[in-house]
Amino acid sequence: MRILLLLMILMSISTSYANTVDKLAEMPIIPKPFSVVSGNGSFKLSDKSEICLPTYNIEVSKIGAFLREKLRPATGFMLPIVESADKNGKNNIYLVLSHTNSVLGDEGYQLTIGPSRIEISANKPAGLFNGVQTLRQLFSAKIEASTHQVDSWVIPAGVIRDFPEYSYRGFMLDVARHFFSVSDVKHYIDLASMYKLNVFHIHLSDDQGWRIEIKKWPELTATGGKSQVGGGSAGFYTQEQYRDIVSYAAIRNITVIPEIDLPGHTNAMLASYAQLNCDNKAKKLYTGTEVGFSTLCTSKESTYSFIEDVLKEISAMTPGGYFHIGGDESHVTKLEDYIPFVNRMQGIVAKLGKHVIGWDEIALSDLKPNSFVQYWGKAENAVLGVQKGAKVIMSPAMYAYLDMKYDSLTTFGLNWAGYLDVQKSYDWIPESIVPGIKRENILGVEAPIWTESISTMKNIEYMAFPRIIGIAEVGWCSSSRRTWSEYKLRLAKQGDRLKVLGVNYYPSKQIAW
Repeated sequence: MRILLLLMILMSISTSYANTVDKLAEMPIIPKPFSVVSGNGSFKLSDKSEICLPTYNIEVSKIGAFLREKLRPATGFMLPIVESADKNGKNNIYLVLSHTNSVLGDEGYQLTIGPSRIEISANKPAGLFNGVQTLRQLFSAKIEASTHQVDSWVIPAGVIRDFPEYSYRGFMLDVARHFFSVSDVKHYIDLASMYKLNVFHIHLSDDQGWRIEIKKWPELTATGGKSQVGGGSAGFYTQEQYRDIVSYAAIRNITVIPEIDLPGHTNAMLASYAQLNCDNKAKKLYTGTEVGFSTLCTSKESTYSFIEDVLKEISAMTPGGYFHIGGDESHVTKLEDYIPFVNRMQGIVAKLGKHVIGWDEIALSDLKPNSFVQYWGKAENAVLGVQKGAKVIMSPAMYAYLDMKYDSLTTFGLNWAGYLDVQKSYDWIPESIVPGIKRENILGVEAPIWTESISTMKNIEYMAFPRIIGIAEVGWCSSSRRTWSEYKLRLAKQGDRLKVLGVNYYPSKQIAW
């Protein structure tokens, strides 16, 4: 029995080694890198390896700590972080800020793997982080385990040069229709960051609930934070919790963009404060899923004072340069009221030092410079935004809404924009789907998930994965270098990694898992 056990262990190590010493150019990396050149030999991580920082930088130090914590559980290696430029060290990983390769931009990196060392070099810490996420994918899927694993931890030699097509590669979570805990939100951020998504758009308010503490207006959470779709207990984030989410995301090269949806989708506000209604009567809390029935009283000056107070508190906790004001489906707000309202919102947001993002309906207003239109439903609105000088974030519901059902058999989700299978969510070209919106008009892409019918993180995982992985590649890789036939082979090999992570992904029959 002992001999048999020893043989099984040796076979496991041998198989793992065989799986990890393929040519670098054959590794199933997602998103697809710009350039991969295979080299000779391989690198082996060991218990003697170190993470080396040639020049101390607090952001780089955090990236080194992130890498160590991702590699430690499965390998058991402590991987000390040292300030060292000594290139003679054996089996070390170097994180180098070089500032010498303008082609890489702010988020690109060069990952050089040799038999005795790995070097990730980049112009900015964001690039180093992206290189680290690629490095994770070069190890076997076992590297993602939370417990010690038997593996050789060998990866093939070569050079990867990589940088993104779009600077904005987003994902959105609706925490208003159903509330999700801080740990759930962090989990989703972790999974998205693996595939180099770099913007987290959090939908903090809607008819069904208000999810962020505002010190000056406490009833927003005391009343508006109680409800959600279908009833039952809900919740909200304290300001301390929200700051924690923002900091957690920042370490993962993710900018948080808060959304307070205005002037429609506001029933939770209207239930919290009677004076926000034109008749000064508070609305009842709402737990249904219909849209378009609510509006702030746009004729009251006090409404704008309220909004400025709210946006000021949230902006102070959010260092990113954007604030999302919603603006969609405000069906009961007359257009002659809607346009001046959105115009004033742009002024308030600018006063707070942020750039406005709004759903494509805001293109009906007088867009200010550096306001951004998020295309989700009406192409003519997005085109109008371009004509007014705005750049567009591409989130077309028929390709990018992760709450759309995969097919008629999907047990939850919606289908008002049609079914969205895995191929369709990948096989679209942002600059080609709307005449009048060219590559130069696009800021980037975003994959929203709305939660009218989704109430658990396991269900979020099921609807997001694997489609969010494909959308991440749409944002990272130019359309000329993407093909479904090649991508689906790489995606198939992500299945083991997702299983090790415990992700409840949808096992699409389009993929040979």
